[in-house]
Amino acid sequence: MKKAIVTGFSSGIGKAICEILEENNYKVLTLKSRLEDTKALEIEVKNLLKENDIDLLVNCAGLGIFKPHEEISIPKIQELININLTAPIILSSLLLRTLKKTKGHIINIASIEATRHSKFSALYTATKSGLRNFSLTLFEELRKSDVKVTTINPDLTKTNFFDEFNFEPSENKNAHLLPQTIANTVLDILNFDGVITEITVRPQRLEIKKK
Repeated sequence: MKKAIVTGFSSGIGKAICEILEENNYKVLTLKSRLEDTKALEIEVKNLLKENDIDLLVNCAGLGIFKPHEEISIPKIQELININLTAPIILSSLLLRTLKKTKGHIINIASIEATRHSKFSALYTATKSGLRNFSLTLFEELRKSDVKVTTINPDLTKTNFFDEFNFEPSENKNAHLLPQTIANTVLDILNFDGVITEITVRPQRLEIKKK
């Protein structure tokens, strides 16, 4: 049985990815450390690797904020950078030796915002575009080691990501994605005979609803 680590596993896209992996012969190992606590994260991962080889890392945990940049507090700026960008980079570093051993796969869940420049999204876009470019560059570094690296850029997906925002995806089923859609994309990527380095997944329509 292959083993995977998935961040953001408790809800939304991360939970759906865990469910589909478990249905397809993966054992998902969960991390208890807060992603912002890099020292605790390092200790936990190193202890986990004493008894496990990892075949798959899915960096799915993410936070968003969409407001004028001068209105964002410095602690919030640091929190988004830590969770959206720093933690995936650190986890990739900690797991690369085992992933080289298993000829494994890193899948980073970025965002449609990593590919464009939207109003009030400067901070979020910076973290997600950083993750996207980290992934694409890391693939080039790891090609000879047979470790695959993939970036997924989801558009509006109906999850609790929008709970604290003043907008959310419309109820029109053609205007949002479901977490299961992204999870199915992960499975397709894992089963692909080759490497999908990047994929952007979008609904047909663009509609949002103000709260």
